[in-house]
Formats: sequence, C-alpha cells, structure tokens
Amino acid sequence: MAANGVVSDKSLIVSFGEMLIDFVPTVSGVSLAEAPGFLKAPGGAPANVAIAVARLGGKASFVGKLGDDEFGHMLADILKQNGVSGDGILFDQGARTALAFVTLRADGEREFMFYRNPSADMLLKPEELNLDLIRSSKVFHYGSISLIVEPCRSAHLKAMEVAKGAGALLSYDPNLRLPLWPSADEARKQILSIWDKADIVKVSDVELEFLTGSNKVDDETAMKLWRPNFTLLLVTLGEKGSRYYTKNFRGAVDAFHVNTVDTTGAGDSFVGALLCKIVENPTILEDEAKLREVLKFANACGAITTTKKGAIPALPTVADALALINGA
Repeated sequence: MAANGVVSDKSLIVSFGEMLIDFVPTVSGVSLAEAPGFLKAPGGAPANVAIAVARLGGKASFVGKLGDDEFGHMLADILKQNGVSGDGILFDQGARTALAFVTLRADGEREFMFYRNPSADMLLKPEELNLDLIRSSKVFHYGSISLIVEPCRSAHLKAMEVAKGAGALLSYDPNLRLPLWPSADEARKQILSIWDKADIVKVSDVELEFLTGSNKVDDETAMKLWRPNFTLLLVTLGEKGSRYYTKNFRGAVDAFHVNTVDTTGAGDSFVGALLCKIVENPTILEDEAKLREVLKFANACGAITTTKKGAIPALPTVADALALINGA
C-alpha cells in the first residue's frame, strides 16, 4: 500500500465510466409496455468489467460517480461485496443514479430505454478524479458513454492522459448505445475521436459495421480500425467466437456453444478475462500461441455469462471457465 492508502502494485485494473441499474422484465420476449414487472439488475459496462476481473481473482478498482441515493449506495456496496476497490467512487448530491429499462427479446438480444437527465455519472468533473489511483493502474479500461456530455467527457480525457502518462495500458471497448447519443454521426465521430490513444481495442461485429460503414465483418473491414500504435484489436462475433489482430499476426478463435439465456455482460466478461491474463503475463501480446489460449479462456468466460439472466450474477470464476474449456 502507498502512504495515501491507494493500492500501488502493478497488477491493478482500473475501470472508468458508468454504473447503473438495469430494470429487466420478469418474463422474456415482451416489450417494456407488455412487461408485468421488473427486476433490478446492477450494470454498466465498466462496472461489469471491474467485477469480472475481481471474480477471476484479479485486482480491480472502479472510477465513476453515483447518485447519493439508495440505488447509488446499493451499487457501491455491490462493487465492494464483489471485491472491487471503491477508492474511485464518488457520490453526487444533486443527481440520481442512472436507470435503464431493458427488454430481453425472445432471442436473448436487448432493447434499451434510459433515464439519464442528467444522471450522476455524467457529472463527474476532472478535478474530482482520484489521480493517485489512476496512476497506480497497470491497465486503464473505459468505454464511450462517458464521452457523450460534459463535464464527464473532460474527466474521461484527463483520466486517460494521466493513466497513459503513468505507463498504463489503455483498453477501450466503445460499447455502443445509440439511444444515448444525439445522433449516429455524433456517436461515430466521438467514439473515433479517442481511437488512436488506446493500446487494446475490442469491438463487437455490430460496432465494427457501425464504425466503418461497411456491411461486411471481415479482416479487410477490421483493418480499417487498426492503428499503428495498437497492441491488439479484437472483434467479438457472438456465437462465432472472436478475431484478433496484432502488428505481427491475426486469426480467429472459435466460441463455446452454450444455452444462451441473456447476452448482457458477455462482452464485459470477455474483456475482464483478457485484461486479467494480460496483467498476469504481458508477453502474451507478442506470442500468438499464448494469445490464442487466452482468447479461448475469454471466449469461455463470455459464453458462461450468457447462460444466466443479468450480467453480474452470471460472471464466471476461473474454475467455471476451466470446466467449460475442459468439458468442451
């Protein structure tokens, strides 16, 4: 521990951004209007990644702002109960914790309706950041929702700059949520505005098509998103697995076939698993055989997360992932 009480070893993964509550219908395959009732499900991609890391035995911390309300304190407690450090959590007296109503269609895919006008996460200011915590990270992970409005956008840019300056690997999963942006063009522009800064970028097949304007999910399209300073670019393909691109090699890793109930958090679980393994052994980024093993593990973690409702309850342990890999 450093004198300021911040964990200062170099295995820490800091996740920056939003945490919110998803309200999910009690029955699948209905519209929000048809839903007879809703269950609370804590979520928010950066928070899911932090909990995914902790559940796999990694060191995780979350940086973000919650409302000083019952839901905000509930979410902070959930992070702590799941082994995520709360050193970066702030509470806003004036704004509520964000809420999202999420319908699960019959095929397990999701539709969203958000309540953020403005929510506490959007009001994080650069001067409120715990810079010591951010400087102590080995990996600094973020999405794009924190880029949508000020002052959170400035806080996001400052946090990235401080992490990079301290030698952290920057990990970016844009996590496109179109309904939150003023327009599709603005979403594309802002998501790509910080593209060149990252070391590791993960996009879904849908995000690849959106960001490139292509209707093809192939190597040529993926390479439009490649930048010379990247260490690793990943494209996740759901039940078709994932593709990887580095300076020296590229390839694909198959998915595990499971009984999918709810895809929420699968990408976050995949990212958490990958980041855990990179922190354990950064040389995997230069060794294709090792990287393929890691992506197999990450694919297993993503697959397991789809087998239960909600993201956080479904995030796997190492034992869960190995059981799926060894049983396959």
